[in-house]
Amino acid sequence: MLSKVATIIAISNYLYLRTMPGNTFGNLFSITTYGESHGPAIGVIIDGCPPGVKVDMDLLEADLQRRKPGQSKITTQRKESDSCEVLSGVFEGVTTGTPISLLIRNSDQRSKDYDHIKDTYRPSHADMTYDQKYGHRDYRGGGRSSARETAARVAAGAFAKMLLSDSGISVRAYVSAVGDLKTEKTYSELDLDQTDSNIIRCPDPIVAEKMIEKIAAIKKEGDTIGGVISGVIQGMVPGLGDPVFDKLHADLGKAMLSINAAKGFEYGSGFAGTLMKGSEHNDIIENIDGVFRTSTNHSGGIQGGISNGMDITFSVAFKPIATLIQKQKSIKADGTSTEVMGKGRHDPCVLPRAVPIVEAMASIVIADHLLRQRTLNK
Repeated sequence: MLSKVATIIAISNYLYLRTMPGNTFGNLFSITTYGESHGPAIGVIIDGCPPGVKVDMDLLEADLQRRKPGQSKITTQRKESDSCEVLSGVFEGVTTGTPISLLIRNSDQRSKDYDHIKDTYRPSHADMTYDQKYGHRDYRGGGRSSARETAARVAAGAFAKMLLSDSGISVRAYVSAVGDLKTEKTYSELDLDQTDSNIIRCPDPIVAEKMIEKIAAIKKEGDTIGGVISGVIQGMVPGLGDPVFDKLHADLGKAMLSINAAKGFEYGSGFAGTLMKGSEHNDIIENIDGVFRTSTNHSGGIQGGISNGMDITFSVAFKPIATLIQKQKSIKADGTSTEVMGKGRHDPCVLPRAVPIVEAMASIVIADHLLRQRTLNK
């Protein structure tokens, strides 16, 4: 006979396994997203945003437009306005310090496009793992596993950007590689104001045209392709990041790897640093008019898990999207063999729409650590 305590623990464990935690990110500046791809709406609750932050609705809408579907010939043709309703936490153009509730309504769901996979697992999707973990799944676009959820992150990230702007910190990202095509220029050699001048969001115009052509050709084949998004955080202050397990780059890594289709994260010299000797890789510290800086930035603006005031540089690798408009072998939930092919509207490449998502998640991490540092300094 189980004791009362053992029974409570057993029930708690069962309920945990049958619920879906992990929808909240951040400590002092935290976000909780909700909603499904084919539900009536998605949204986010932002908690911990301090009062008095000037709300820039143009920035909010612009970032959502950069992420929304149907924006070009190399993105999914699902049509969503992705306009955002601010339900709470803002009054007379500034934040009030109370939870900020944001709602984005879904208007172009076509759930019938997914009827053919109701009992079929798509290769490299979350279909099988969701079934294994929860005992059921929302096959209509993947439910919570759909990239549709990231619109809520972008909305929250816009508020993080507003907070960071007050401290002179900016977060920018751009597509640096599509497949084997990549720009050889660093962010300092590029005009990042030109990132949105083309539909792939690469500020190197010559390489951008080649990237667009490559994605268009891949799309005609019913296939997909991946690549790399690079980011830079400028105007940084030193001292952000907490040892031992809350290192700034560790939190950035978790944020990036939580994005759909993200497969790798590096900061500073990253994997290329393994090809250098220590004498080549070390960033020499200099005193420039009383400001401590480094002559190089192989550390990517972070040392010992703490920002040193230099620009933070990082890159995120994205896999080819798993939905193909061509037949693939798979199995059904009952274990029988079958073939599956994507139907409906899908991206041939995640990169152009993922740029604002990368910026949003990086902004949320920096905003969170900025507030944590402010509490330490009080």
